[in-house]
Amino acid sequence: MTPPLVLGVRHHGPGSARGVLAALEAEKPAAVLVEGPAEADALVALAADPDMRPPVALLAHAVDDPGRAAFWPMAAFSPEWVAIRWALDRGAAVRFVDLPAAYSLAAADPTWDDGEDEVSGSGLRIDPVAELAKAAGHEDAERWWEDVVELRGDGDPTAPFEALAEAMGALREAYGHGGHPRDLVREAHMRLRLRAARKEFGDDVAVVCGAWHVPALTRRTTVAADRALLKGLPKVKAEMTWVPWTHRRLARRSGYGAGIDSPGWYGHLFAAPDRPVERWMTRVAGLLRAEDHLVSSAHVIEAVRLAETLAALRGRPRPGLDETTDAVRAVLCEGSDVPLDLVRDRLVVGDVLGEVPAGAPAVPLQRDLARRQRTLRLKPEATERELDLDLRKETDGERSRLLHRLRLLGVRWGEPVAGRSGTGTFREAWRLRWEPELHVQVAEAGVWGTTVEAAATARARSRALGATALADITALAEHCLLAGLGEALPVVMRALADRAALDTDVAHLAQALPALARSLRYGDVRGTDTRALAEVATGLAERICVGLPPACAGLDTDAAAAMRERIDEVHQAVALLPDAAGPTERWAGVLRRLADRDRVPGVLRGRATRLLLDEGRIADDDAARLMSRALSPGTPPPDAAAWIDGFVGGASGGGLLLVHDERLLGLVDGWLTSVPPGAFTDVLPLLRRTFSGYEPGVRRTLGELVARGPKAGGPGHSAPGVPGFAAALDRDRADAVLPLLHLVLGTEVLV
Repeated sequence: MTPPLVLGVRHHGPGSARGVLAALEAEKPAAVLVEGPAEADALVALAADPDMRPPVALLAHAVDDPGRAAFWPMAAFSPEWVAIRWALDRGAAVRFVDLPAAYSLAAADPTWDDGEDEVSGSGLRIDPVAELAKAAGHEDAERWWEDVVELRGDGDPTAPFEALAEAMGALREAYGHGGHPRDLVREAHMRLRLRAARKEFGDDVAVVCGAWHVPALTRRTTVAADRALLKGLPKVKAEMTWVPWTHRRLARRSGYGAGIDSPGWYGHLFAAPDRPVERWMTRVAGLLRAEDHLVSSAHVIEAVRLAETLAALRGRPRPGLDETTDAVRAVLCEGSDVPLDLVRDRLVVGDVLGEVPAGAPAVPLQRDLARRQRTLRLKPEATERELDLDLRKETDGERSRLLHRLRLLGVRWGEPVAGRSGTGTFREAWRLRWEPELHVQVAEAGVWGTTVEAAATARARSRALGATALADITALAEHCLLAGLGEALPVVMRALADRAALDTDVAHLAQALPALARSLRYGDVRGTDTRALAEVATGLAERICVGLPPACAGLDTDAAAAMRERIDEVHQAVALLPDAAGPTERWAGVLRRLADRDRVPGVLRGRATRLLLDEGRIADDDAARLMSRALSPGTPPPDAAAWIDGFVGGASGGGLLLVHDERLLGLVDGWLTSVPPGAFTDVLPLLRRTFSGYEPGVRRTLGELVARGPKAGGPGHSAPGVPGFAAALDRDRADAVLPLLHLVLGTEVLV
């Protein structure tokens, strides 16, 4: 090729990377120019650090607006990365020639398209690879590219680049910028950098860039024309560093514009010294065996033979991903797509996470986070994993506080796993997964402080001062306790007290109380001081008890359903409050008033009755009396159905209550059989919603009890007890479970 050596590649292509390596070895240029932001020149030496392991990415962000950021990913099989490492190993100079990130980040529209979507009147933006594949008579652009570039054999290392440059030249003549006017500005900057490099090193220069740009870099233009394209561009102050990347984020399905379908497969093609198909099938077999699938050596041999046969039948130079996948499905997976999906996820895409050296530039908050990760042995991983914490242990407690502080800052490294450990116990479960975008979130959070604790404290104070909803402030107070942010609590508590004093909406108060109750009940497990919350929680509970009965009168259906949820939440919260602050007796009185008032919607009266019955505040006879009154002939059927929904509906075990108390079931059955035919269709939807929430076994048992009828002990049966159950509680048998219960909970038995 005539100097300078311009190597047009496809980003993240193993065939292109091998070709670049061979061409550089043959030409041995004194300088290598790589497509990438010009500011990265100061960071290129870090690529030779032993602690740098791809995939990695250059991250640039605006100093004044860290959320405005951009990535330039590189994998081990990326031609740009191969060129950089070759130059550093051979002592050649390395320059990045693309438009500086300071200009790219300043653009209001990152694509700089200015609404220009027309390309030669077609109204579409072109895909160069797809156009070349179409011209060659292939419908599948990825498959064509694999055949002509990624799977090609050895030969003249520069020949493919010459052919590709000629083809791209024809496309540029036909389509111009191809629907991407921003490329004209980028290419002008590349030409200016190329001229400067040739002035310094002569023609002993090699350029590695996207093949689409090759015709623009070899085209003759004037310096003045190129500078005119760059004149007046907006600019911001930007910072840049290296960050770890993942194979999963290189995949096209992640939304990455230059993504590829199979980063794991491409990485294997680049790394395999020989016999890539045999080595791939061996890796697949190892994965399947680790997942307890029966795969033998004979399976591997037959899979390799089938892949090679398919490649020959399809006229391909060697087996590609399609052939190997078909062979894996047919032989190793025995025709099933279930294990094949595992292969695609773990190997074809992969979860490889790169590493960057500790000396890479980073915002102070990122450095503090990295230090905390090392201290607490919480290594970022691309694969999703679950972490179980025992908050009684110092290390686990610190891990929990770190993860909660990051969530407060908007860095979603970990998410709590609901239902695994129960709400507010001394155990906590998290689901962790490190994504490259978290580096941007950390940079954004850096405006709040230089350490995770200081930043989270400042963020909590700011949110407390700006919050308008009482529930938001109580949730923030709970979050501060979980995160161990004692310095933020005074500000949060002042905001909470001020807002609670002004808020007169009982629904708002009821929505705010549960978070405070959880904090009071379980704060001692985390070693946090919850005394400041007790006074506010007590005040909220008292105001709810005073204001709830009148607030429940005259509600429509939707408002009553919402209030039912609030009542359930308050009931659970009151049970969690310490004895000194828990107005349990007063709350029980509120429930009694709700259960007895006819002006209260039926769903709330039924719910209050059920809560009182569960707590032992009323006897079974009283519950039966209230049900009988609610289901009396004078009650409109929709109101009666709503009462039943409140009493036995939802996830409260109402079905089991009817199974074990046949007297209540008889009352429901008697009312239902007495509903007039004209009103039955009105109450049916509500009843179906109520009973459809029961487990299938519960519904079946209820059906059997109803089918038996009164004479067989079904509904209406007046026997003193239910068959199989004693008339009274056997306390000795009940207490026998206590030693096992204390063993499970890890508590001491009080004698």
